[in-house]
Amino acid sequence: MKNLFGVIAGLLCAIGVAQAEIVAPDALIKTTVKDVVAVIKADKDIQAGDLQKTLALVDAKVLPHFDFERMTQLAVGKYWRTATPEQRQALTREFRNMLVRTYTKVFSVYRDQIIEVKPLKMADDATEVTVQTTISKPGTPAIPVNYEMRKNADSWKVFDIYIEGVSMVMNYRGTFASQIQESGIDGLIKTLSDKNANAALHKAEAK
Repeated sequence: MKNLFGVIAGLLCAIGVAQAEIVAPDALIKTTVKDVVAVIKADKDIQAGDLQKTLALVDAKVLPHFDFERMTQLAVGKYWRTATPEQRQALTREFRNMLVRTYTKVFSVYRDQIIEVKPLKMADDATEVTVQTTISKPGTPAIPVNYEMRKNADSWKVFDIYIEGVSMVMNYRGTFASQIQESGIDGLIKTLSDKNANAALHKAEAK
């Protein structure tokens, strides 16, 4: 019995340490950028435009740090409240697939850009922050890219990205609202699904 209590106590201590060691949001972005750039620089196939390898890289290194449900909720806006659990799940899946394609294209054209993650000052009890970064190439103006992040139970996750002041997520809200008004939530799901399917077909044909 004493051994059992010892094991339980050890597990509780481990959980406590894990919760206390949540990586700071700016450190998380910096580490992710460093890891991704290192892989790209070392992989000739990715540099040559191999989308499958690029997708695998994005899936392994980038996507785990995104809160896709929150992103979808923001993009869908007020209509999220009227969506069924099944519709929310389908919307999140299709919106995620669409964003994955966008990110894959971004990384496939990476060519020695310099990515700087600016230091972040935040309150100890902060639950939402903006991590500011810039992307630049020699001889060209730096492009500001800011990550909106929210603290979850065990980590910080990205829920929106602002590129030159424009929200990547909110940019879809007007289009989504029009499609929902025209053909309902199921109509939006079908539109997103069709676009993702067509993109996947074109990619397969291009091989």
